[in-house]
Amino acid sequence: MSREPSFRWNDAGELATRPAMLAALDHIDAWIFDLDNTLYPASADLFGLIDVRMRLYVERLLGVDEAEAHRIQKRLFREHGTTLSGLMQSHDIDPREFLAFVHDIEMDALEEDRRLVEAVARLPGRKLIFTNGDADYAARVLERLGLSKSFEAIHDIHACAYQPKPHVASYESMVAAFGIDPTTALFVEDMARNLKPAKAIGMTTVWVNNGSELGNHQADMGFIDYEIHDVGHWLHEITGGSL
Repeated sequence: MSREPSFRWNDAGELATRPAMLAALDHIDAWIFDLDNTLYPASADLFGLIDVRMRLYVERLLGVDEAEAHRIQKRLFREHGTTLSGLMQSHDIDPREFLAFVHDIEMDALEEDRRLVEAVARLPGRKLIFTNGDADYAARVLERLGLSKSFEAIHDIHACAYQPKPHVASYESMVAAFGIDPTTALFVEDMARNLKPAKAIGMTTVWVNNGSELGNHQADMGFIDYEIHDVGHWLHEITGGSL
């Protein structure tokens, strides 16, 4: 990594340069958030349940055993950004059928986070979700987190014409769809590589470094403005909420 992020937590767990950071964000009028492993902790392992469903889908589609399905699925994820994108390119699958199958999971691991809900409500300007999942699944997650009324819209994989992050076209479609000025927008994401295109078009970028799968892959502070570990904690601090 080429440089230190704009702030760090001090030994007391407090934001070390809070006044400077707040001033640096005065220009932000659009707050854009990834969904999975960003608005809830990676430790909830919701994606682990989805992972099982994706592996099962690949097993049935290709007639391979569990180990081979796992290998193929992970290769597609690494090479194409999502398993869906890889399967669409290599096997011309129906994306809506795939998403309905893999998102058919229980969400008991998620619970309402009032601190996050209240902090998001305090943010000035527009608030959006930008996800490689689909809107139906995203709506279920937001409902569990108490955030169902917190965001203006969800820009999902269908809206991106199945070109997932980090493909530049997905960011361009999101910016165009909502008339966003990237230079006054901030994007929060747990997968570092997905911040590179956002930074390239002028967005302020925030990496949620919380141990999610491949989260630190291709991480480079040249395109990461802020590194945090918990979105609720960070938003609570920058919006001046009381503990």
